[in-house]
Amino acid sequence: MAWTYLLLAGLFEIGFALGLKHTDGFTRLWPSLGTAAAAAVSLYLMTLAMRSIPVGTAYAVWTGIGAAGVAAMGIMLLGESASPMRLACIGLIIAGVIGLKLASPA
Repeated sequence: MAWTYLLLAGLFEIGFALGLKHTDGFTRLWPSLGTAAAAAVSLYLMTLAMRSIPVGTAYAVWTGIGAAGVAAMGIMLLGESASPMRLACIGLIIAGVIGLKLASPA
C-alpha cells in the first residue's frame, strides 16, 4: 500500500507544479487554492508512504514522478519542446524511479 500512496503523492505533486503555472504568483484565488490543496494532499500521502519506505527512496521516487510527469505534461499540454534529448532525459528519470522500486526491500 505504501507504494500506492507514493505513486498518488507523485501524481498530486504533478498537479501542484502545474497549478503553480496558473496561480500568477498566488494572486488568483481558485488556482491558488487548488494548487495548495494538491501540495497538501501530496505531502500527506508522502508521509503515509514513508511509514514503510526509506526516506531517501521515497523522496527520490516522489520527486522523480513529479519531474518526469511535469516535463511530460508540459510537452503535451503547454507546447514545450519534445526534442529527442529531452525525451531521453525524461526516460532516464523514469528508469531511475523504476530502479529504486526494484532495489527497495519488499
